Amino acid sequence: MSAFLRPVMFVLGLLITAMGVAMLPPLAANLAADSQNWRAFAVSFAVSVFIGLLLVSVTLGVKIRLSVRQGFLLTSLSWFALSAIGALPFAFSNLGLTAADVFFESVSGLTTTGSTVIVGLDRMPPGVLLWRAMLQGVGGGGIIVMTIAILPYLGVGGMQLFRTESSDRSDKIFPRAAQIASATTVAYLVLTAVCALLYYFSGMSGFEAVTHAMTTLSTGGYSTSDSSFAQFPNPATHWIAVVFMTLGALPFVVYIQMAYGRPLAFWRDSQTRRFLVALTIAVLMMTAWVWITRNVGIADALRLSAFNVVSVVSTTGFASTDYGQWGGFAIMMFLFLTFAGGCTGSTAGGIKMLRFELLFAFVHNQILRLCRPRGVFPMTYRGRPLEQEVLRSAMTFFFLFMASFVVLATALAAVGLDSLTAISGAATALANVGPGLGEIIGPVGTFAPLPDSAKWLLSLGMLLGRLEMLTLLVLLVPAFWTR
Repeated sequence: MSAFLRPVMFVLGLLITAMGVAMLPPLAANLAADSQNWRAFAVSFAVSVFIGLLLVSVTLGVKIRLSVRQGFLLTSLSWFALSAIGALPFAFSNLGLTAADVFFESVSGLTTTGSTVIVGLDRMPPGVLLWRAMLQGVGGGGIIVMTIAILPYLGVGGMQLFRTESSDRSDKIFPRAAQIASATTVAYLVLTAVCALLYYFSGMSGFEAVTHAMTTLSTGGYSTSDSSFAQFPNPATHWIAVVFMTLGALPFVVYIQMAYGRPLAFWRDSQTRRFLVALTIAVLMMTAWVWITRNVGIADALRLSAFNVVSVVSTTGFASTDYGQWGGFAIMMFLFLTFAGGCTGSTAGGIKMLRFELLFAFVHNQILRLCRPRGVFPMTYRGRPLEQEVLRSAMTFFFLFMASFVVLATALAAVGLDSLTAISGAATALANVGPGLGEIIGPVGTFAPLPDSAKWLLSLGMLLGRLEMLTLLVLLVPAFWTR
């Protein structure tokens, strides 16, 4: 094995081994419930640990100093490999799923997309339900590590703004990255625990509270029931979900700053502030529409609108009702909100508020230059000069996102999907939202009826969206592999 691949394979082996060990709690849950499904997790555990330890053993002793090129390769390989490993329990379980189904379900879990091909969740063995929740919990933590500790040093999508050291321009990735990742992971776990307690006191069972907390903070959206949050009649449960879906869509670095004595960091962060303002406006607009057109009280209109709008914008994907029946205005608005996403540095997907800020700053600067051709208008962000490298990176991401959306939607239509399913399916996959629109993949539907070819395409779309486009696409450029 070449010196370039050895550290990548060593870290990948550790991740695969850890993924295998994570299968033990679902195995125990099935044993406790006297479900024969425990065998699927036992076999999956053995296979995963064997593969992981094999990779570790053949690369033992290597020094972990990853270059930028190795960082790109490791990031992409780990998401593909862990998705394949995560699919093993579904494959070995007696669920009647195809290879496309099990990979789709695992990718959807790890990327915290929340789209599902499994029907009959209310009758599933507890181990399967717990594993789905754990995939999203692990994926949510992985997203935080990737967006805070890795992607800023790879220069992806404008995330250079999140660099934290004067040595940022080095070709090495991990200076203080591990410290940042560990601090944000602690915040993530604490919020998940608080969410679980509140869910429990609002009427959920202990198992439901834990699994839904993992899929709420990770902005994933997997539920233990086919009816998602419609199974919980208590309005308090829905409002708890609204709060923690919003918290999951905010930058976790802000929570660290607040914990270290900066309570106003929450509002002083321009990305957080603008996201909350935009989210409030969207909720109020939808509330007014539902109240006027659906013949419901203002309190119920606010709750339904807040829950489902926040669920889509935060890219969580829970549903408390079939908002596809709210009329043309609501459908178009939900389609546009699918692209928006949360904040950079959160577990949410989508284009994200940071990039909208950068694009609006560029447009504003261009308008000023047209009005005053001889004027000098330096671009700034948060009071600091904005580097052209950051702006180019954000604009490149935006172009690639929209281009990928067009290609994926066209490909889905080519394999037989109707226009609304193809368009909303491509959008929800790339933005990692979960449910789409229409009768098939809408908020009360599943992706099970789609052909396997569409599921493979959507799986690739989910990984492409989660890996922020460039991280994966750069591997296809021949120049990347040259010295």
